[in-house]
Amino acid sequence: MTLAVEPTRQIQTLNIKKETLIAAPADIVFETLLQPQGPMADMNLKIEPFPGGRWYRDLGNNAGHLWGHVQVIKPPKLLEIVGPMMMSYAAASHVQYRLTEEGKSTRLTVTHTAIGLILEDHLTGVNKGWEEVLAAIKASSETKK
Repeated sequence: MTLAVEPTRQIQTLNIKKETLIAAPADIVFETLLQPQGPMADMNLKIEPFPGGRWYRDLGNNAGHLWGHVQVIKPPKLLEIVGPMMMSYAAASHVQYRLTEEGKSTRLTVTHTAIGLILEDHLTGVNKGWEEVLAAIKASSETKK
């Protein structure tokens, strides 16, 4: 038997806040964010839109990855998810999507906080990832209005 011991890693934190103004009503934006967007569109992500519902990647044949659970859902104003997200290691995340109507538009604010043994790739890549997700939600919502 071989026992591999890694050097001790530091606990990291992640704090990201992104927002965009979308020329569409909040109900359309909320409906759109429940569908995979941007870099997540090809990952077969599914969300069960109720408290405790799963957000997971379905690989078929009962295989997949749990990204999180719905902590709070108040359509069309608020969705909060808790769980590991894309991190399959010792880390915990909280993601909040807050929608605020501004006239005929909706401001979508996404806040992602995490703590754990977060890999450098995730610390740097998640910022770009959220920008792409918000841009995709904006583009998709504005075509549905």
